[in-house]
Amino acid sequence: MRRLSQQEFVEWADAYLRGELSAEERISFERYCNEEPREAAQLEEHKAFLADFKQVDARMNFKRALTSTATKYHAMHPVKQPAKIINLWDRLKLNAAVAAAIAIVSVFSTLWLTGYYSNLKKTTSDYSALRRDMNTVKRNVNAHNAAIKNINNSSKDNTETMHYGATGFMITKSGYVVTNYHVITGADSVHLQNHKGQSFRADIIFTNPEKDLAILRINDSTFRALKNLPYTFKKQDSDLGEDIYTIGFPRDEAVYGQGYLSSATGYAGDTLAYQISIPVNPGNSGGPVLDKEGNVIGIISGKQKGIDGAAFAIKTKALLETLNSIPADSLKGNIVLSNRNSLNSLSRTDQIKKLQDYIYIVKVY
Repeated sequence: MRRLSQQEFVEWADAYLRGELSAEERISFERYCNEEPREAAQLEEHKAFLADFKQVDARMNFKRALTSTATKYHAMHPVKQPAKIINLWDRLKLNAAVAAAIAIVSVFSTLWLTGYYSNLKKTTSDYSALRRDMNTVKRNVNAHNAAIKNINNSSKDNTETMHYGATGFMITKSGYVVTNYHVITGADSVHLQNHKGQSFRADIIFTNPEKDLAILRINDSTFRALKNLPYTFKKQDSDLGEDIYTIGFPRDEAVYGQGYLSSATGYAGDTLAYQISIPVNPGNSGGPVLDKEGNVIGIISGKQKGIDGAAFAIKTKALLETLNSIPADSLKGNIVLSNRNSLNSLSRTDQIKKLQDYIYIVKVY
């Protein structure tokens, strides 16, 4: 069966659902739908639409039957004639109900024919959170551990296996770190590893799923507080075209990315995020976005599938709002953000060197 146009497909679909096709035509149409998944999905949507339409029609018929029965009853049992204005209102109510039903059917028909529902499904699948999937690593580590057990026949191996990794960065020198909520959700434990290879256990202090943010605190006896953070957090929105950059861990060493701010809103017009032109990969989630002066303006959160360089970053003002909403009893001392920027007078390479001590691989187990 040749490729059908949209109008031809709708006509065939209507005839198919009304049972007007011959046996040969039905077989041919069903084969066509099996070969064209998109058209098959449209057929199912159209079938559901017609079912809804029949349900509305059945309700209208039921109402008409009730009205007819009531009319016969009142004819047999006369009552005082209601005022003319009430009769007029009853007729208007019926007309309004019919008009509303027709309008609803027309709207849904138009949406189906224009492909609105299929576009909506596509839109919701275009956004991708940047969590690095470590299933392959997990399988390899498990296989390695099993081999060691078979060789040694020793005691139980308690080694944990990592599920996936991402990026986080410090918000205070005392060990508070921010990353994305989607990175740590479902975690049994979280560790932070710096660029020197040192690893520290971290507690999840607070999460904000709506803003996709999570606040961690390093809780490890081997951790020593660092010097004052070299960057500050910009509260005001940044300008379009502004030069920006990020450092993250799409692999097991720091990777630098440079670009510009391409939109003042994020995915689907999200006002709590920016769209940025920096290519990002799984593992960049939770990484900082900085302007040329070394101010943090956002936190990498996701990308748009199929479009290279279309990534999104949560604005720092969303981070500040999240920090202000943390209950005091969840904190160990107040979170005091740095108000001194020591990066603005440095070259980009020197900025990066100074930043690396404050950016971590987030390892989730």
